[in-house]
Amino acid sequence: MTPQNRIRNLFELEGKVALITGASKGIGEAMARGLAEFGAKVVVSSRKADAVELVAESFRADGLEASGIAANMGRIEDIEALVDQVVGVYGGLDILINNAATNPVYGPIQQTDERAFDKIIDVNLKGPFALCNKAYPILKDRGGGAIIHISSIGGLTPEQGIGMYSVSKAALINLTKAMAQDWGPDNIRVNAICPGLIKTKFSEALWSNEANLKRFLHSIPLGRLGMADDIAGLAVYLASDASAYCTGGVYMADGGYAAS
Repeated sequence: MTPQNRIRNLFELEGKVALITGASKGIGEAMARGLAEFGAKVVVSSRKADAVELVAESFRADGLEASGIAANMGRIEDIEALVDQVVGVYGGLDILINNAATNPVYGPIQQTDERAFDKIIDVNLKGPFALCNKAYPILKDRGGGAIIHISSIGGLTPEQGIGMYSVSKAALINLTKAMAQDWGPDNIRVNAICPGLIKTKFSEALWSNEANLKRFLHSIPLGRLGMADDIAGLAVYLASDASAYCTGGVYMADGGYAAS
């Protein structure tokens, strides 16, 4: 390693295996591409096999190393099989990004019935919890690793119209901190990213409403919506040795929304 590249090389992910859930589009796809461009072998995961394979094929067409494995983060059997398949394909796991999420209800919190509540908690909290626990012994045996939970600014302050989603993301932040405390001695770093309003299909109910959009833009100092690629660079940093002393952190990427 030459002195002039000492810091730059910390961002390299050559030889690392990364699993990204909810990666068939939007933020997940952007983060997967970012990690792959820095040298990681990435596993693109989401519910639909054809969707993840399509993304993996596009990565491979660009000379990147990628595989697609379908899994539903609301099903424990899928989660356990997913980790086993990742190890089967690449021999291990070093980086895990929990990005898959759901929000079947948009409106006042009293409109969230028990079925919707269970689905939100199962996918947004129980799924990451189970996936991390399944991956933990593999990361430990590899001498450590990096876990990134994708929370939300709604996890810091509940957002109107997505109340239970915000609650699940707040719990994910505390799960991040608890895992960081417990797994730090094993050199497993656990951090959370809290995106603001990112222009993706997932958040369309928020930015497609003119009144909502005007309200958000008025509160964003940078004066624009975020794009999926705005999250990718932060994910690369937290996945790499450049953030070797960072764990239990909660990182906002919201255009300054939380500061206004």
